[in-house]
Amino acid sequence: MMEMLMQVVVAFVATVSFAVLFQVPKEQYLYSGICGAVGWLCYLLVMNSYPSPTVSSFAAVVALTLMARIFAVRRKTPVTVFLICGLFPLVPGAGIYYTAYNFIMGYNDLAVAKGIETIKIAVAIALAIVCTFSLPAPVLGKLSGVRKKL
Repeated sequence: MMEMLMQVVVAFVATVSFAVLFQVPKEQYLYSGICGAVGWLCYLLVMNSYPSPTVSSFAAVVALTLMARIFAVRRKTPVTVFLICGLFPLVPGAGIYYTAYNFIMGYNDLAVAKGIETIKIAVAIALAIVCTFSLPAPVLGKLSGVRKKL
């Protein structure tokens, strides 16, 4: 449990660091960090119950995208500010690295296996974003607590 908490804290700090690098407005640092931390927490929780990086990434990105859309409405900020920063801990960068490494070293079987896993994760991330963005605005309005003025 303590290790999971440490990972979530590191994901928060890494996301805020990326937000600084990405030149996000200072007042959005906290919310960007929360998006990254919640996405990573969701990833860890799903991995504990169903150990599949693809399924875990999909679930985490759905939660992250919902949160990014809610923050965007409440904070009157473009959703990409929260979404891109929040995705930072979930992007399969290590998978891309190990695919290239194994290919260069001549371990073609490992390179293909790692490459396929990385592509599955990337597709899961893209599908999760598309599915979550396809939710109608009235549903988002109810989730974010914003009421339509008549």
